[in-house]
Amino acid sequence: MAFHDKKGHCHFAAEQVPARKGVRRLDRVLIISSNEKSLTAILQLIAAESVSVTDTADSAAKGRQMAAETAYQTILINAPLKDAAADSLAIELAKMTGAGIMLFVSSEAERETEEKVMSYGVFVLPKPVSKAWFYKALHLLEAAEYRTRNIQHENQRLQQQINEAKIINRAKGVLMEYLSMTEPQAHKYLEKQAMDLRISKLEVAKRLISTYEY
Repeated sequence: MAFHDKKGHCHFAAEQVPARKGVRRLDRVLIISSNEKSLTAILQLIAAESVSVTDTADSAAKGRQMAAETAYQTILINAPLKDAAADSLAIELAKMTGAGIMLFVSSEAERETEEKVMSYGVFVLPKPVSKAWFYKALHLLEAAEYRTRNIQHENQRLQQQINEAKIINRAKGVLMEYLSMTEPQAHKYLEKQAMDLRISKLEVAKRLISTYEY
């Protein structure tokens, strides 16, 4: 079922289409295609993937705007576009979003396009697109996106741990400077305060720094 939002963007809500066995639901997909016939064909392929909402754009400009406003899980670009080179748009969206990106091109342009976009993680499929290749490519794209997202989350977790360790070490330095504690004494003090006050050692460290340095 299609509907338009206040900005005139076209959205397709998931209909009761039997999903293929073993397929997990995609949260949100953006299809950028200047060709209405190709758009219809892609929508038919996507219907079997149990997508929550599929958004469409008929130009690179509109697709770029929608990608900037909404976090898409997957972006499908059908070349050629009426207002920009599809491969350039794919690279741009790969840089600015965390979405998995698939680019449909003519079989003649497949190899040249792959050389341009492969290093950006864009998956290229030649037209006409077979169902088997489309679903296989889509699942590979999802797997790559999932792995990238996990790596990003792990990096964020590690960075947070590093930042917390810096604050705690800074608090130890405060105790050693202002209360003449040794490093082991400062460590035990932070742990005891955290236990007595029932707060984290990080929070104790922040309070100490706030008290003595500001």
